[in-house]
Amino acid sequence: MSYTHLTQTELVFIEEYHSFGHSGRKIAKKLKRGHETIYRVIRQLRDGFTVLEVYLQYEKNKQNCGRKNIELPASEVDYINEKALQGWTPDVIIGRKEKPVSCSTSTLYRLFKSGVFNKEILPMKGKRKPNGHQEKRGKQNFKRSILDRDNEHPNYQIEFGHLEGDTIVGHQHKSAIITLVERVSKCIIAIKTAGRKAINSEEAFDQWFNQLSKHLFKSIIFDCGKEFSNWKSISNNHDIDIYFADPGTPSQRALNENSNGLLRKNGLPKEMDFRPVLQDYISSVVLRRNHIPRKSLNYQTPIECFMSHMDEHVDKDILSRLI
Repeated sequence: MSYTHLTQTELVFIEEYHSFGHSGRKIAKKLKRGHETIYRVIRQLRDGFTVLEVYLQYEKNKQNCGRKNIELPASEVDYINEKALQGWTPDVIIGRKEKPVSCSTSTLYRLFKSGVFNKEILPMKGKRKPNGHQEKRGKQNFKRSILDRDNEHPNYQIEFGHLEGDTIVGHQHKSAIITLVERVSKCIIAIKTAGRKAINSEEAFDQWFNQLSKHLFKSIIFDCGKEFSNWKSISNNHDIDIYFADPGTPSQRALNENSNGLLRKNGLPKEMDFRPVLQDYISSVVLRRNHIPRKSLNYQTPIECFMSHMDEHVDKDILSRLI
């Protein structure tokens, strides 16, 4: 049972009962309070305190209850603020161990929550909310199911080279950017397209894949948007397996969905028209995310993990400009 301070009414009752000669234990039984609590009040009354003074002291004591925020050295505060502004979570700030911080991960989260640090600069949490737009372009008819991916690539969860893909759409749904995430490294890739039509996506993929080594990637799983209707051509031209998640199940591409939300927060908001935006700017937003350490990668960055899977024959300079 949690403890609650005595109310002012209870204190008045204690004073009255005590003045009538009732013992502390009898008063405690009447008020259903611990006898030590009652005797503590009686001692204060005998020492000359009034009921009001006792109550005000109780209120003052309540302000000192609960867990106290620790005070970190200024150098650690500056470091935490610097990394939080770069998109690092409290867990990554502690777990990466670039510099020692004098508190635990849970304590640092609490410091953000209590306002010691600005929690608004932390990466987004929770699900993305629908934006009210109703898709009118229809859906694809024939497509390869995610079940085919599970059968043909049974090790996709631990094998490098499997992508999740989608588009993020700009202002008034007039422009789009293709987003991809490599599952093992969690490395994000973003490709600007000339528009939202299937041919625009196909041309963007052709240009991108033509600069990569053959078979660097093994598969892609998309949502069911019409912008990926030319998937057969992409698959055949670049020898990559393409599959589609079930309708209405973004959880089957959860990594990609989460990454899209982070890109939105970090520089590609839904109110932005992507048509005049340069690929260099898009890549800079992605690069920032790819250089943030992840707990799930043992506090490596996605780019570090991605590059660790490249062999000596891959031109890493060219590759680094494409992701």
